[in-house]
Amino acid sequence: MTIYPTIEWEEDGETRIARWRSERDAPPPKRVVLADDTMKADTAFRLASEGTALLWQGDFHNARQLLNAIARRVDHKPQKKPGKLKAKVIAPAETFHQHRQAQSQRARTLGMLLIPLNADYSIPLRRAPDVHLACADAYGESDESDDLSVVSLREILGLIGAHEWRKKGVPIDALKANIHPHYGVFSPVRGEYIKLVAEAPLPSHDLAFDIGTGTGVLAAVLARRGVKRIIATDNDPRALACAKENIERLGVANQVEVVQKDLFPEGRAPLIVCNPPWVPARPVTPIERAVYDPENVMLNGFLSGLAAHLTKDGEGWLILSDLAEHLGLRTRETLLAMFEQNGLRVIDRLDAKPTHPKVMDATDPLHPARMAEVTSLWRLGAKNRGQ
Repeated sequence: MTIYPTIEWEEDGETRIARWRSERDAPPPKRVVLADDTMKADTAFRLASEGTALLWQGDFHNARQLLNAIARRVDHKPQKKPGKLKAKVIAPAETFHQHRQAQSQRARTLGMLLIPLNADYSIPLRRAPDVHLACADAYGESDESDDLSVVSLREILGLIGAHEWRKKGVPIDALKANIHPHYGVFSPVRGEYIKLVAEAPLPSHDLAFDIGTGTGVLAAVLARRGVKRIIATDNDPRALACAKENIERLGVANQVEVVQKDLFPEGRAPLIVCNPPWVPARPVTPIERAVYDPENVMLNGFLSGLAAHLTKDGEGWLILSDLAEHLGLRTRETLLAMFEQNGLRVIDRLDAKPTHPKVMDATDPLHPARMAEVTSLWRLGAKNRGQ
């Protein structure tokens, strides 16, 4: 029998119990009240801020409007009166941690508006959309034995958005085609790192390993560049399914083998590519595991095993942003020392400036770091080999 968390609330003088769903593994709220179209936004914001969840029973579109109203109140920052004392200078790392804390609190508050979900993934609310396919992408096919479940409206909207991206795909210039990210698999929207892989000089066309393949985008780029065989690894079932689907859709399945593996497959290769999470911080949601690498676990794992898996004269391509350096979370000296400690030498480094929208968003608390950010492809070789 499947064990899953449950949520309780009082309705018509009775205690009701339902399955609790949360892709970010948030615990079920302890306090739940019923809410409908008569609830005012200020009341909803106050209750949500205090940790009281609102189980919606009204119109679905009104629930979306209420969520937007709560978000505006969360994001509103009262203007401080200018003082005579000089403002305290905050270190970039402290700014980053404050930003992450604010993001986490925002997510908790907005996650307090809940909606019911039937066993067949239909929403029993007026004017509710059909979310069956979006839910099936994230939760798997519906099981009639599950009966009613409860989920945050914010999560459902995220599932809908992810499903649309999966259908439309993300245009990749280097492929002249789209990559279709699955729910929970990081979308390749940062085109500069893909361009670096598409343009770096290949040390060999025979074999390559793509470590942590995700959507399979880099493996596909290498295949289109003429690499005869690519072994793409990942340890996440969603990523593996996503990569296989994209590889088949792009017509390069005869070149790319997708395997479940933590980091390296068996053997050696003349080219090993890895695009690990770029920021050494703790992820708070599954999708953030593609962005945040606590204590550089994946980066260390890749660097410590790279020399042992390279052929003579082989290259490891490490794709890494220096955002962490500008945030004060890792220094360039630390990164270079990691290369040295793992018997690696720098053959070359190719750089690119990011062009994503946040670079130009002056309201972003991390704007100074994003403006200075550079994404690099480090061409690494094993010391004492091929020198």
